[in-house]
Amino acid sequence: MSDYELPPLPYDYDALEPHISEQVLTWHHDTHHQGYVNGWNSAEETLEANREEGDFSSSAGAIGNVTHNGSGHILHSIFWNNMSPNGGGEPAGALAARIEEDFGSYEAWKGEFEAAASAAGGWALLVYDSHSEQLRNVVVDKHDQGALWGSHPILALDVWEHSYYYDYGPDRGDFVDNFFEVVDWDDVADRYEEVAARFE
Repeated sequence: MSDYELPPLPYDYDALEPHISEQVLTWHHDTHHQGYVNGWNSAEETLEANREEGDFSSSAGAIGNVTHNGSGHILHSIFWNNMSPNGGGEPAGALAARIEEDFGSYEAWKGEFEAAASAAGGWALLVYDSHSEQLRNVVVDKHDQGALWGSHPILALDVWEHSYYYDYGPDRGDFVDNFFEVVDWDDVADRYEEVAARFE
């Protein structure tokens, strides 16, 4: 059985200020993300014990905890690496060309992504959809509701209130605007190129 662990942040806790505060990163990473790691490990332990004992009365709940906490861990791990103190600007190269091809323009993609972020009860994601072989925006509630089978997240924006309320109060839109000031487009491009190479 896997023992999932919290990955360290790829930068200091204060590195994204003033866009995301040291306090928010500390709480978000050390408490919230750690909670999803713990929840995934606990659910796996429950499932393993149930299989050994032949008692599956708590298995359905544990399976739900795997998808919720596992997805939370996976998406947060992408989210941290999608940001950088040297981020911002716009994508370039193959990623920029693909965004223009699939959405018409960067501005059209960004407008749609912001709409997804305003509606989501968890995450706005830019994913590579391996079935249609194109990029698309996805609204995911919690961590696992609304995901598209066969899609691979390349840009993840956490819009749970714990991501922004301390810094921005109820103004989620201001948080989303500031997120774009720290997006590490090199990381997003690497994720896009890796997944596109597998399916095209």
